[in-house]
Amino acid sequence: MEISDLLTPASVIARLKSTSKKQALQELSQRAAKISGLSERQVFGVLLEREKLGSTGVGQGVAIPHGRIAGLTRLYGVFARLDQPIDFEAVDDQPVDLIFLLLAPEGAGADHLKALARVSRLLRDKAMCERLRGADDPEALYALLTEAAQSHAA
Repeated sequence: MEISDLLTPASVIARLKSTSKKQALQELSQRAAKISGLSERQVFGVLLEREKLGSTGVGQGVAIPHGRIAGLTRLYGVFARLDQPIDFEAVDDQPVDLIFLLLAPEGAGADHLKALARVSRLLRDKAMCERLRGADDPEALYALLTEAAQSHAA
């Protein structure tokens, strides 16, 4: 499972201008709906349900909202770098400025967990997060995310 299996350049947002967790999830749902063919409302609903179980803000300015949706045929990712950090109720109480949304088919048990682990490993790397925070266009972010994934796998 590589990051390039989850993301395309069209699923990377370089300067998300959200001011709240809910607004960020709405904007990410919009982009996810475009790339997956799902309805924005369906994606947003799944993300809100998951957040009710506990924040997907994993610490160090990173959030990994995720969910399973009936009708999907494969995993989808959306990455966003926020213009300004927002409160995401993260485990370390720090604001979030890097968000990696992950959507999986309803029956994708092991694949969903492998993808979550892959994204989590990538975004736990402090140097990678600093490079992502320093990039301000979608192509550069996409290149960093996918190149790093290949060098980590080697």
